[in-house]
Amino acid sequence: MIYFLDVILPIPLQKAFTYHITEAEAQFLKPGMRVAVPFGKNKIYTALAYSIHNNAPTAYEAKTIHQILDEDPIVTNLQLKHWEWVANYYMCSLGEVMRAAIPNAFIIESETILVRNESAEISEEDLKDDEFLIYEALQYQSSLKIEDVVSILDKKRILPVVNRLVEKGVLQLQEELYEKYKPKLVRYVKLHKAHKSEEKLQELLELLSRAPKQREVILTLFTLEASEQKPIKVSELSERSGASSTIIKALIDKSILEEYYIQTDRVQFEGGGDEQTKELNEVQTTALKNIKRSFESKSVTLLHGVTSSGKTEIYVKLIEEQLNLGKQVLYLLPEIALTTQLVQRLQDYFGDKVAVFHSRYSNNERVEVWQNLKNNLEKAQLVIGARSALLLPFSNLGLIIVDEEHEQSYKQFDPAPRYHARDAAVVLANIHKAKTILGSATPSLESYFNASQGKYGFVELKTRFNNVLMPDIELVDLADKYKRKRMKGHFSDRLIEEMTETLDEGFQIILFQNRRGFSPIVECTTCGNSPQCPNCDVSLTYHQYRDQLRCHYCGYNTVMLKNCQACGNATLDTKGFGTEQIEEEVKVLFPDKKVARMDLDTTRGKHGFEKIITKFEQREIDILVGTQMLTKGLDFRHVKLVGIMNADNLLNFPDFRAHERSYQLMTQVSGRAGRTDIRGKVLIQTYNPHHNILQQVSTNAYKEMFAEQMNDRYNFKYPPIYRLIKITLKHKDYNRVNLAADWYAKSLRQVFKSNVLGPEFPPISRIRNLFNKNILIKIPQNQSLSKTKEAIMKIDNSFNAVKDFRSVRVVLNVDNY
Repeated sequence: MIYFLDVILPIPLQKAFTYHITEAEAQFLKPGMRVAVPFGKNKIYTALAYSIHNNAPTAYEAKTIHQILDEDPIVTNLQLKHWEWVANYYMCSLGEVMRAAIPNAFIIESETILVRNESAEISEEDLKDDEFLIYEALQYQSSLKIEDVVSILDKKRILPVVNRLVEKGVLQLQEELYEKYKPKLVRYVKLHKAHKSEEKLQELLELLSRAPKQREVILTLFTLEASEQKPIKVSELSERSGASSTIIKALIDKSILEEYYIQTDRVQFEGGGDEQTKELNEVQTTALKNIKRSFESKSVTLLHGVTSSGKTEIYVKLIEEQLNLGKQVLYLLPEIALTTQLVQRLQDYFGDKVAVFHSRYSNNERVEVWQNLKNNLEKAQLVIGARSALLLPFSNLGLIIVDEEHEQSYKQFDPAPRYHARDAAVVLANIHKAKTILGSATPSLESYFNASQGKYGFVELKTRFNNVLMPDIELVDLADKYKRKRMKGHFSDRLIEEMTETLDEGFQIILFQNRRGFSPIVECTTCGNSPQCPNCDVSLTYHQYRDQLRCHYCGYNTVMLKNCQACGNATLDTKGFGTEQIEEEVKVLFPDKKVARMDLDTTRGKHGFEKIITKFEQREIDILVGTQMLTKGLDFRHVKLVGIMNADNLLNFPDFRAHERSYQLMTQVSGRAGRTDIRGKVLIQTYNPHHNILQQVSTNAYKEMFAEQMNDRYNFKYPPIYRLIKITLKHKDYNRVNLAADWYAKSLRQVFKSNVLGPEFPPISRIRNLFNKNILIKIPQNQSLSKTKEAIMKIDNSFNAVKDFRSVRVVLNVDNY
């Protein structure tokens, strides 16, 4: 009997690929194990075993696999089931889901190694300059990697050169597989067994009497061994005895000390885990009871609690219950910044049962969390993470908490899979027969709509913890202030007055401006020209701290210009303002106060968030200026005032969710104020204080906002009433994108009639030298979603079969909001 294996390759293929395996391999292999397989001309990939069968592929001859890389599956069956749903629903391939889910260290890549051909006779005259450089480098090194060649030739396109050298017989290529994950080993020492007895020990100390430093090391080792009853690290020994590592190495070389290694986890936690969870107040206890009651009949419950109402403590009680039952819990957060604050709190309660998983962790750290979870170990019972934590190998999941469920950061936009973590979490919980709780002070319209339709359970928390009053929100009319000349820079006299008062009372301030950089536009006052990005259709943003102009879409940057490129005059002026400019102005207004900024530029590193948040918590910072990173559920005890610098650039945004988003953002920012006994104050600066959304924010009227927005959504056929699929076509040639988009839209209209919008260019139509054009498909509630997707895939396949359109990239984005 002949056996075949279908595998998932970490590349976007529509179907699983089939390989030939022996009977012994078929007996041994299970779905979810990794295998190394040849693919394409001479690439080797790490693939996942998917299914074993006896049907040979018809379109091609099955190759054999290279080797099996695991003894047990690294991906569970339930996980594969969830991946299949993600791939189906979000219209991408299983390979793309695998790529997103599995830590890079598990995916062994083939590295092409270049080796000199020893047997060939080569005359150096025949070689071109760049070929000679590689040939010369191989005289000194036995082999080169592709990336070494890139740095030698200092150019990107090196394959033609390599190919010419292979043809001339100078080089040979070898594919080499290498495993990326390396366990972390810590070096320990102990006394060599030859010196364990008392006489030997005396002899040793006498022998070392002439080497006082070495003797000191041995004595310190004894004291440590006696007092700590645990293995002694080399680093600890050298610190305690004050001896350098060379002295310890000398003792190891003399066989007086013996070194050994122990494998350890890279992520170590400080929390003790012995702290008692807090007692809930009356309102929270009622909410907890209602959640449990709603879980009896519904698997998803929406918790709508105003900011600072103590939602986290309710989650803690639910987590405690699940952990006592021996189940795993997943706690999803929208921002990495939030995990730093929460991890500390949860460790105090649950100690080392807490594991953290997000993209700022290194590859190896992520592998460790993966292994611990798959083996259902004690140290990974509660996983806290950003959206990627959803794709981990849970084996016994009891509860998923999606905190700040309204956040748009839960949606992945690029690369595929373009999934929404909240929706995928509800499906994951169903697969595991677990419960989901969605929490937010400003729920998304979709979730609130589902709750009002009775699809989800619904629980409300209307008061803040300790009955602290909701912040007092005041709208400042900028037009009026400018007219009366009561502005200093971008600060109105009201804001300066409130800031001075807050600082005098010893409290802290948060200022919110949703633009990073110094100013978004640089303009010549003589001719009106402003520097544009060469790759995108946007003007460059001025960043003062580096004195450069940057594009926030493709990363292009250049030195700040001194003269206008069009007319040559030195009359360049900045327009608009970002966080950097606010920070500058605050320093001038309050020179003796500590000011810091929290945006993408200041939090690049792994611990970037932690440093700023800790400083702010410990009151080393008086005024914190930031972008929307500040809005997400952070808990600062001493903030009394929040200033929103300009509410209008949130409201006037070309998107059907702009008003809902603005309400959420402003309410969340306001919620950072007055979280203890004092009442917080929020000042919103705007040119349009009578705008409905601003009035609703200032009176905290969520239900009115919901009713008004839902009315618009009914009228204009938008979610949650209709579903959306957005199709984006990209190509560097403007005319080709136009032709392709028209063809695509025409084909769609034949099927979906008037429910197709577009094709239209987005507000920023060219990004990274590619022109984008969008088509929107609206899907009514009674229309089958799976049939709709089938029809779109048919059109997509015929589109790709047209020779002229093959180079146009098509991006399908389901639920693109």
